[in-house]
Amino acid sequence: MRRMPLLAVTGMVAVGLTLSACGSDSMSPTTPGGSSPAGTSAAGGGADPALAARVPDEIKSAGKIVIGTDPTYAPNEMLDTDGKTVIGFDVDLFNAVAAKLGLETEWQPAGFDSIILGVTGDKYDIGVSSFTINDERKKQVNMVSYYSAGTQWITAKGNPKGVDIEDACGKNIGVQKGTVQLDDLTARSKACTDGGKPAITMVVQEGQDQVTADVVSGKADAMLADSPVGLYAIQQTKGQLEALGDIYDSAPYGYVVPKDQTEFAELLVDALEAAKADGSYDAALKEYSVEAGAIDDFAVNP
Repeated sequence: MRRMPLLAVTGMVAVGLTLSACGSDSMSPTTPGGSSPAGTSAAGGGADPALAARVPDEIKSAGKIVIGTDPTYAPNEMLDTDGKTVIGFDVDLFNAVAAKLGLETEWQPAGFDSIILGVTGDKYDIGVSSFTINDERKKQVNMVSYYSAGTQWITAKGNPKGVDIEDACGKNIGVQKGTVQLDDLTARSKACTDGGKPAITMVVQEGQDQVTADVVSGKADAMLADSPVGLYAIQQTKGQLEALGDIYDSAPYGYVVPKDQTEFAELLVDALEAAKADGSYDAALKEYSVEAGAIDDFAVNP
């Protein structure tokens, strides 16, 4: 679930985000190993003393939240043009949430499928990386809902390979490792072989940026990704890609919090509500034109 802006892909067309397009002058991005100032947010909301008092002692003493994220999933989380600074709507939004707690944020890039393990192993305080909430993940960690997205298929303009979502048997379909879309595609491929048809050839990549590049180059006939990411890729490729079918299986994204820190997860719900109330939640989404996925029923393990 991700992508880097202005990525140079050898022999392929990069699908990137310019600095002006993301409005970075108005944001407070953070660098790997670096922090954003406490009390800053997209709408300038400050710390809430009552919320800050409830921060777990270990995090409070550190003065920051260490966050695992996979920055290859534009416009949710991605690297800025310097190749180091993590930006995106997820970043702006969680910076606003952390600001309510009087904390700085330290964003640490990681492979998507390693982040939950990093949270359960105390490498990160939290995971923020467009994680769809599902039962399997809730068995491992607490998940705090903050946004809603579905799955969108994307193909080259005009769908030259004739991909049919309901019958993609024998096609080369791109998907990112560790995502719910990989589970979706695996089930579809099994249905193909169970019905006596050829399996789907799954072109699995570590980063969503690579998946998108595979479709642009023709290595993959189509891809499936979270809806804001797929639609953003269409916008950034300037006519090279198009949506295939409708968005389906809409579900909330969730912050990943250790299973034994339910009170911290509940605190994040309250901080999200505070960010919603002062406008910083909506401002973060508006900056990247992803307001359609806004929610207001934040919850732990919905």
